Amino acid sequence: MVQHQIVRAFAPATASNIGCGFDILGFALEQPGDEVEAWERAEEGIEIVSISGDAGRLPLDPQRNTAGVAVQALLDATGCRRGVGLRLRKGLPLSSGLGSSAASGVAALRAVDHLFGLGAPPELLLQCALEAERVACGSAHADNAAPCIYGGFVLIRPGDRPEVISLPVPEGLACAMVRPHVEVQTRAAREILGDQVPLSAAVRQWSNVGGLMVALFRSDFELLSRCLHDAIAEPKRAALVPGFAAAKAAALGAGALGSSLSGSGPSIFALCTSRRQAEAVAAAMAEALERQAQVSSDRFVTTVGAPGARILAESPSDG
Repeated sequence: MVQHQIVRAFAPATASNIGCGFDILGFALEQPGDEVEAWERAEEGIEIVSISGDAGRLPLDPQRNTAGVAVQALLDATGCRRGVGLRLRKGLPLSSGLGSSAASGVAALRAVDHLFGLGAPPELLLQCALEAERVACGSAHADNAAPCIYGGFVLIRPGDRPEVISLPVPEGLACAMVRPHVEVQTRAAREILGDQVPLSAAVRQWSNVGGLMVALFRSDFELLSRCLHDAIAEPKRAALVPGFAAAKAAALGAGALGSSLSGSGPSIFALCTSRRQAEAVAAAMAEALERQAQVSSDRFVTTVGAPGARILAESPSDG
């Protein structure tokens, strides 16, 4: 029997937009995340052997699955003509606002890059992940893929080759996250935004983004709180999430610095000055969703800016 190496990689959930930073801000979470196993096949091309944790909803066709699309882009970019087998374990719910499509693609990229020793820089991995995002969401926005790859809290300058800038995270900053048991399709949530923004809203948004950057560098929680406001996306998307207003009000009432949708929702994040405070805020948000909208939810607490995707294990397998 020939021994093949199996590489297993993990890619974390991400929070994106962060209130005022539509498509340009995001940070990595500790958990949950997706795992991908990769191994070399004798035949050239990509085969997705199995997917678990998705209730059978995701396609095995590598041209329609973000893991397959991302890996194909990597193989093409590096001139690698080898065959790859993939097994995907979804730890992230679909259409959750936690970067599910990005996590699948990034975990596969990390696994295959390590398997073949390609040494792809993060800039190339991001380009490949964005090809997968384009297939999944209809647009190549990097606010989930970038923090998933780089980890931490990042600012993305969009363009043909997005520039990713790592931001400092004030000591103690924590995130409370609740995921209502409803789905919001990213493609549809982007379509409702349209392509025009009133000048007054744009000015408010620019000032909040600038203020948020200063707050992070100064560890100024009061300024950070004043800047965690979205004048563009949240007003149009809030109605997609039953109980959102009540959950946000509960978060602020429990002492959160600010709260908004993570990505296009339905997940709702709140930034807090400590993990202890974040635990109380998460419980308050979940209770408000149940009371106001009869919507159950999952909740968890994480540091802000956890590490990005990483290799979990490498082991031989007879095959």
